[in-house]
Amino acid sequence: MARTETRPVVLLRSTAGTGHTYVTRKSRRNDPDRLELRKFDPAAGRHVVFRETR
Repeated sequence: MARTETRPVVLLRSTAGTGHTYVTRKSRRNDPDRLELRKFDPAAGRHVVFRETR
């Protein structure tokens, strides 16, 4: 994924404490705050909230 200033690459880390991460891009114009998505954590075996790390 190419890194641009308006759509940076961000890491989403699991809040379950398993250390699992997802890599995605986000729009800084639409989401200026930290991104939170509910995704599947294979280590936990369930859907949990993933938060953006910087």
